[in-house]
Amino acid sequence: MKKLILLLSLFIVTIGNSQIYEPVKWSTSVHKISDTEYELVSKATIDSGWHLYSQIVPDGGPIPTTFTYKNANTGFQLLGKTIEEEGHVVDDLVFEMKIKFFEDVAIFKQRVKIQDEVSVINGSVEFMACNDERCTPPNDIDLVFNLNGSQSSSEEPSVNTTDNISLVDNAEVNNMLYGMSPEDIKTNIDLPEKSSTLWAIFGLGFLGGLLALLTPCVFPMIPLTVSFFTKKSGASKTSGISKALLYGFFIFAVYVILSVPFHLLDSVNPDILNDISTNIWLNIIFFAIFVFFAFSFFGYYELTLPASWTNKTTRGENAGGLIGIFFMALTLAIVSFSCTGPILGSLLAGSLTADGGAWQLTAGMAGFGVSLGLPFALFAMFPNMMNALPKSGGWLNTTKVVLGFLELALAFKFLSNADLVAHWGILKIEPFLIIWIIIFGGLALYLFGKIKFPHDSPIKKLSFSRISLGILVAAFTIYLGTGFRVNKETNTYHSLKLLSGLAPPVTYSFFFPNISTNNLKIFKDFKEGLAYAKEVNKPIMLDFTGYACVNCRKMEEHVWSEKKIDDILRNDYVLISLYVDDKKELPENEQVLVNRINGGTRKLENYGHKWANFQTQFFQTNSQPFYVLLNSEGTEILNQPVGYTPDENEYATFLEEGLEVYNQSQK
Repeated sequence: MKKLILLLSLFIVTIGNSQIYEPVKWSTSVHKISDTEYELVSKATIDSGWHLYSQIVPDGGPIPTTFTYKNANTGFQLLGKTIEEEGHVVDDLVFEMKIKFFEDVAIFKQRVKIQDEVSVINGSVEFMACNDERCTPPNDIDLVFNLNGSQSSSEEPSVNTTDNISLVDNAEVNNMLYGMSPEDIKTNIDLPEKSSTLWAIFGLGFLGGLLALLTPCVFPMIPLTVSFFTKKSGASKTSGISKALLYGFFIFAVYVILSVPFHLLDSVNPDILNDISTNIWLNIIFFAIFVFFAFSFFGYYELTLPASWTNKTTRGENAGGLIGIFFMALTLAIVSFSCTGPILGSLLAGSLTADGGAWQLTAGMAGFGVSLGLPFALFAMFPNMMNALPKSGGWLNTTKVVLGFLELALAFKFLSNADLVAHWGILKIEPFLIIWIIIFGGLALYLFGKIKFPHDSPIKKLSFSRISLGILVAAFTIYLGTGFRVNKETNTYHSLKLLSGLAPPVTYSFFFPNISTNNLKIFKDFKEGLAYAKEVNKPIMLDFTGYACVNCRKMEEHVWSEKKIDDILRNDYVLISLYVDDKKELPENEQVLVNRINGGTRKLENYGHKWANFQTQFFQTNSQPFYVLLNSEGTEILNQPVGYTPDENEYATFLEEGLEVYNQSQK
């Protein structure tokens, strides 16, 4: 059952890539009110899926957006406070408080009164941004307000010349702050992360094609098509086989070609597929599409492409030769769309919600095309094999209806994504489990003949396969019900492993929201943790986190609390958690001006600045959570770092791989 679910969703958990995220861009303008009064306007343009916090956040909450106007009361006077728009107010599960944030665009206005001749006012804004997977550390951006009316943008970093701090060499700064430089860290591990993932997606796409073969749109075509090629070849059996092989290849090619436009999107913006996957409305659209597909599979209506498309491709079949065979393959793809369309839609949706984007879609389409085209070639080569095929009948429609129930269940996965991103607090773990119990309970009743759909044949006797599948689905429904058992140790529901990556986290609950820690020994200073790791001769897990990082809490509460992972972290690693939004002020000797990795400079004023700079300088990424495994000397990366990884088995594999590499190096 899990394979069927994964096949249709292809939901691949996003891992942390080495990338600097800049989801908020700032620009300024000035509105003249009178000869002596002006309005300073700061505009934040926020990437889709991200949000910016308000200036007013309750104590213990995330980092607020904070404006500073330099040399105020010297040449000009601030009139009141910086005002902001209405924004959105949500109940934050982590901080258990109402928090206001902005999406898409946020406008902030500050009125000033000019006292002397002033043409330019300098300011700065400190802020942090989050999406449903990661948060950026608090960032400082210089703002320039030209009273003559011109605008400026934060996209061009400027050097702060007002601080009495000299810019120090990066190597000197790194050695002073962290005891080493990025050049001191090496890795001998080059894991084929993407290729292995693509092969897995290919395999899931292959299974999707096999499911499509078992639908009434495709299955009856096998004997008809094979018979056509073997008869048309006449006495030349070799000719018939070669044409059937070409037909199978062209079926594969048609589906691969469908993924090409998405590579064009990737070439325009490599992050575009991942960006739109976090969009609330896109997930709602996927929810609606999956429900639409489900009722099509139930038989209430048929999905068909325009008849003119079929007519044109059918005419192309008369061209003969390679072109004619290609158009036959294209005709099959169009005619069978009512059955293959929902599965292909799942491939598309799965690719847009995963790292790899267009390449994952291509891998899935390739697997789908291979499994759909391969039978035509095999049965043409060995026609006697068709005698083993079951006859067409009501079981084909049963297959469609079963797929319809799976599509309906997966629709609520996308609605859950939207709910988590928007912080609606509607589709929490309790209603999600109830909905799935109803859906799979309905599927069990259907398999036992208690529910019927429009195109179902009369059931005289339940087959062994139908009874077996019905028992399996009923057992899965009961398994879903066990998700309401309460884990007294964590004060949450028990996590259902088969739903990992599909259901909301158990901490996202109406009755048992959880914000507890795991009582692990944690160092919050890199040098201290490194010294301890050398002393006890254990590898390091470097945890870049934040007090305001929602997914960091999810990892700590939902994944780290699993016994297998807790044992590894507690006994085999030295855990160093570095908070990139820690506002505690740095000692004066560490408050230095450093180069930003993407240009410009910044002054390190607090510990959050220090650890954010450490992450970007050493690991070229600025998102949290981000986990790096190092040897006890801190000089070697043991395996591929990861980000938000809610699948506990995947995260355990990450920890075990690093431990194995470390143990081998010790030998």
